[in-house]
Amino acid sequence: MKQKSRTQTKTRPKDVDMEWLAATPPWEWPKNAGEKFQEVLTDVGASASDRLLAAEMAGDTVVVNDEMVEILMGILGRADEAEELRAQTAISLGPALESAELGDFDDEIGSVPISEEMFGKIQRFLQVLYHEQSIPKLVRRRILEASVRAQQDWHVDAIREAYARGDRDWKLTAVFAMRYVRGFEPEILEELKSTDEEIHIEAVHAAGSQEVDAAWAHLWGIIHKPSETSKDLLLAAILAIGNIRQDTDTLEMLNDLVDSKDQDISEAADEALSMAGAYTEFDEDAYLKDEDASGWIN
Repeated sequence: MKQKSRTQTKTRPKDVDMEWLAATPPWEWPKNAGEKFQEVLTDVGASASDRLLAAEMAGDTVVVNDEMVEILMGILGRADEAEELRAQTAISLGPALESAELGDFDDEIGSVPISEEMFGKIQRFLQVLYHEQSIPKLVRRRILEASVRAQQDWHVDAIREAYARGDRDWKLTAVFAMRYVRGFEPEILEELKSTDEEIHIEAVHAAGSQEVDAAWAHLWGIIHKPSETSKDLLLAAILAIGNIRQDTDTLEMLNDLVDSKDQDISEAADEALSMAGAYTEFDEDAYLKDEDASGWIN
């Protein structure tokens, strides 16, 4: 469900390779990065590790387009491809779906990296493939996790079924999907009690995304007892709480965390404040007068 971080850039080799691209932020990729990914993905003789890396990076909005999507779907639909590779291609379709769901196909700036026709094709393809029982469990889970980025009617039943399976992995997928699909507040609140940390974290994300007010006290407790929780859970709670409430207590707490010496915590609090709409637009005139030009709204 998580994409690997690629924040440390190595010296670029003369012949761009997958290892260098994987260690380089997408905005620093060369113009032919997408072509490189397509080349590796379609080369059945390429190493499994290179194809897996190419599949992971191919979903980035910097390089994804209709042609790339066709290649990803082609691998996903092939029973003779490695299960891990098929699972990754499914996940890599998620960003394109989400961009299309949130964007505007008529936007001349090109905020949606795929065509409207391809958007519908991906949705239909994933729905059909998900309901094929012969598909390996991991691949089906990833298909559901990717497809919920653009909600469809079938998702509600699919999530309920996955949640009720009595299978830990399927429950993890179901709770992850609940952050994108409405109608699961009771289940989200129930999984905030989970002793499985991964499920607990996904429930926190879902609570924030769905603005579950009844989860606020739980998140508040996590944030105020950092020594009793993992960092991943703490960061998830920070990101979620400001989306649920924008009251004085919440905003003051997040504002204090922005000053944390821990960069991850500081950045999470800053992002939470931004998502909560707690920053004003920069005012150059006020800045020149040594006033509070931008920042937290008191």
